[in-house]
Amino acid sequence: MDATIVEVSTQILDIPTIRPHKMSVATMHNQCLVLVRVKTSDGIEGIGEATTIGGLNYGGESPESMKTNIDRYFAPLLIGQPASGLAALRQRIDKAIKDNRFAKCAIETALYDAYAKRLGVSLNALFGGAVHDRISVAWTLASGDTQKDIDEAQQMLDTRRHRLFKLKVGMRAPKDDLKHIRAIRQALSDEASIRIDVNQGWSETEATQHLRALADVGVELVEQPINEKNLAGMQRLTALGIVPIMADESLKGPQDGFALASAHCANVFAIKIEQAGGLQNARDLIGIAQAADIALYGGTMLEGSIATIAAAHLFSTLTRLEWGTEMFGPLLLKDEILATPLDYSDYTLKIPQGPGLGIALDEDKISFYTRK
Repeated sequence: MDATIVEVSTQILDIPTIRPHKMSVATMHNQCLVLVRVKTSDGIEGIGEATTIGGLNYGGESPESMKTNIDRYFAPLLIGQPASGLAALRQRIDKAIKDNRFAKCAIETALYDAYAKRLGVSLNALFGGAVHDRISVAWTLASGDTQKDIDEAQQMLDTRRHRLFKLKVGMRAPKDDLKHIRAIRQALSDEASIRIDVNQGWSETEATQHLRALADVGVELVEQPINEKNLAGMQRLTALGIVPIMADESLKGPQDGFALASAHCANVFAIKIEQAGGLQNARDLIGIAQAADIALYGGTMLEGSIATIAAAHLFSTLTRLEWGTEMFGPLLLKDEILATPLDYSDYTLKIPQGPGLGIALDEDKISFYTRK
């Protein structure tokens, strides 16, 4: 008989960041991770993670709501069900629970982790297997201080940890952002790649006025410069052809991806497994981008190691990931919750080779950071 799900449990972990992380939507001093554990009748435990940015600053789910909803609504739908029926479980959840994309992603990750462990294969095998054992990783400069950002970037280059850099802008006037960007670009070697993320911080007029200047100072990519609902504006900015435009907050799953691709609203899609509603939805979104010849970028919600490596497994199966990834979330945290930390070296993240996610939790650290 197939193993059944016998327990679903959640914990909120509060982990400080190494420095304030400043974005147009929030300034983070710590990250709150919702750890999900799914146990099955054959003794296997799958783990998942739900993480958002700044409580409710980024979207409609918070750590507290995710924990409550998983405990109260998701768990009863799962307990007693066959653990290997991943598609049936996803359908069962989607029929009963609307939205809650981040919580759904954590549950699905735990189910995939348990299933892959049962089969004795790496999680990426469930999506066809890895074609890369490492993926490139960008670092986000978001201290809010130009010289600190320059020093931080130079340290990353010197230690061969990152050479792709994304600058968080949109909090200041665009002319001040441009001054900040120019100083960083001029201070770093040509080896460094500079992209910016506005997090919807500009109006369409501001974005139109400054795209040429951004191109002139060497910005290679502009992420979600305007409001996520302004698809016509995204279409107009993309059509200018000045700097590639990447959609992020506008992408809430495959339906959004189809709408953006149909209207030519972006050159690049930022794929985030939580924002998409889970690994399978993210893979569907990738398929839409590939069919529309839209380039791909592996995005992050500044997750901890669990969700980071889940996404990395998916990204490792892609032949083309033109703009790399930003799976640096665990490096932003002051402490690691894994027994063996992830391998960040030579500008890349190594994909673990063990069954499932290929990681093991440090239970003492989990206990220490669990919110009481």
